Amino acid sequence: MREKIHDLKKNLAVAIVGKEEAIQLVLVALLAGGHALLEDVPGVGKTLLAKSLARSIDGKFQRLQCTPDLLPSDVTGTNIWNPQSGEFTFLPGPVFANVLLTDEINRATPRSQSALLEVMAEHQVTVDGFSRAVPTPFFVIATQNPVEYQGTFPLPEAQMDRFMLCFSLGYPSEEEEMQMLQRLQLGKTVEQVCPCLTLAELQELQQMCTQVRVEVDIQEYILDLVRNTRQDEEISLGVSPRGTLALQKAAQARAFLEGRDYVLHDDIKFLASYVLAHRLIPISGRRGTTVIERLLRSVPVGV
Repeated sequence: MREKIHDLKKNLAVAIVGKEEAIQLVLVALLAGGHALLEDVPGVGKTLLAKSLARSIDGKFQRLQCTPDLLPSDVTGTNIWNPQSGEFTFLPGPVFANVLLTDEINRATPRSQSALLEVMAEHQVTVDGFSRAVPTPFFVIATQNPVEYQGTFPLPEAQMDRFMLCFSLGYPSEEEEMQMLQRLQLGKTVEQVCPCLTLAELQELQQMCTQVRVEVDIQEYILDLVRNTRQDEEISLGVSPRGTLALQKAAQARAFLEGRDYVLHDDIKFLASYVLAHRLIPISGRRGTTVIERLLRSVPVGV
């Protein structure tokens, strides 16, 4: 399985130049059974990352382009009347995939955004009172532009809480951008990425991540960080219990990716901003990441 992890990282590195930390974060979310939100400007490789990940795990890829006229049925699917059979036939929506790219999620109306709540949490959709399970594994990569706000609908707290990690790819360095130009010259595309992992093997890896040990002092450190967000004077809404669980799951996945069967305090420190910052509401003028970084410096590490 270590070779499988290495091949998966190598596959993503073929499509995405540099960005080792971003690749690790998306794999953490995948192996921990969560979802990822990428807040980035257009054109930095978000779609490429999602496509190459789907091809690497030999999974079904679907893209959902969010617009203000998007309907909930465009997300989940709908029942269509079939005059030949004389009954309704279910037409599945794009959520019936292994990797779903929800592009510019904040351009969809709150009604359409809410269609993703059930499927992200319970891996099923309910249409006309009947529930249908989506394929397993199911992984959502959502994107939103943090700069452009015209014609957008900010994600509510309940929606943000569904994402295990929130991060950005950022602009490439000069050297990385030169490599992109050279790869374009050689004709290298995402279609050249070959599967290196089956869906069954991915589920086995996800199960192995849950067996990574988390000692009591690590759990106490997680609780100290989370509970401080609920008491801090610079935060109006602290991290939910779902965030507490997400931080432990993410730490287990990172430890597994690093080749360990136990979690370290460093795993918590590395992931805290990515897992917790988007779940809290700081007071006016504060940034969530800045608040979390301050808490990391002030909250003592257990022995």
